[in-house]
Amino acid sequence: MKYNFDEVIDRSNNRSSKYDERLKKFGTEDVIPLWVADMDFKTAQPIIDACKKKAEEGIWGYTSRPASYFEAVQEWEEKYYGWKPETSHMSWCLGVVQTMAALMKIYTMPGDKVLIQTPVYSEFYDIPEAIGRVVVENPLVEENGSWHVDYEDFERKVKECKVFLLCNPHNPLGLVWDKEDLEKMAKICMENGVMLISDEIHSDLIFHGKKHTRTATISKEIHDYVVTCVSVTKTFNLAGLQASTTIFPNLRMKADFDRYWSSMDIHRNNAFSSVAIEAAYREGREWLDQLLPYLSANFDFVKEYCEKNIPQIKPNIPDATYLVWLDCRDLGMSNEELRKFMIEKAKIGLNEGYTFGRSLTGFMRLNVACPRSVLEKALGQLKDAVDALDK
Repeated sequence: MKYNFDEVIDRSNNRSSKYDERLKKFGTEDVIPLWVADMDFKTAQPIIDACKKKAEEGIWGYTSRPASYFEAVQEWEEKYYGWKPETSHMSWCLGVVQTMAALMKIYTMPGDKVLIQTPVYSEFYDIPEAIGRVVVENPLVEENGSWHVDYEDFERKVKECKVFLLCNPHNPLGLVWDKEDLEKMAKICMENGVMLISDEIHSDLIFHGKKHTRTATISKEIHDYVVTCVSVTKTFNLAGLQASTTIFPNLRMKADFDRYWSSMDIHRNNAFSSVAIEAAYREGREWLDQLLPYLSANFDFVKEYCEKNIPQIKPNIPDATYLVWLDCRDLGMSNEELRKFMIEKAKIGLNEGYTFGRSLTGFMRLNVACPRSVLEKALGQLKDAVDALDK
């Protein structure tokens, strides 16, 4: 079927945190919300149909997980990533962030250090710190708008850490790591006995001819070392259903993980996530194949609009995710000034760049997974606000 991503859907009455939490996050509801990483698009029709069918059953008791659930994950991995992980090595979890939190609780102690590569998704800071671990930053190096790993710094700092949280592909920079980088980082971790957890939740959202590489597929040695976190909740806009799959290198680690969650009696999908996730894997591809060029065109629109109308703001067009990293340093504002400017003058709700890298000044993150007309309106407001500064 043909999907219409230009349709503007009123989300003000569907319990959307993206909209309902504007007052809490921005101090006002008078902003266009382009922050938290979910999309303003309806998901694929087969997923909607599967959930409707489940709703019409009228009985939503304790939910089993059939063998077909993880088999659908396995088939997706084999078809799109050339990897056929054993279903016996897969575990369900509420989400990728919850998976990382659990693994750090299981395999580290309070005070242990966790390595991250900044700027990075703010939960990479928040979760380790919330459970008493110490975050160590390996800042990515920027050169002419491109970012790369500082390996000298990486090798020095990884030696003092127990865990490395890898964001592959990278949020918010939209980097699609190449095989050489992944192999080098993995080998350094292995040589130093550092646990490697690979967050690959954005791996289906790849653009510009790039190809995502599963960290675990690089070699047999690395396959038997890395823990892989995947989910199609970002891919198909299902984050509210809370489901992810963790693929372990061995059964011992899977048993440790399952025992942790079972101790809290958390080990089942809810009734709707079970059917929605399987429907996404088995019947969602047509929707995704139409979504990707629409998002890519949104990237192009942002780039061209800023170059023509707001040259003071330079977007870093991503090769993955639907998130654009905005370099606003030419505005000459502090982080607090930039935050207030976006909210009070431009009236758009973005993520502040310093939450992704605490030493950073002058960056914002923009979510472009919305109808083009919404993006046009938001950028028009931003242009007017910047023009008013010049006057």
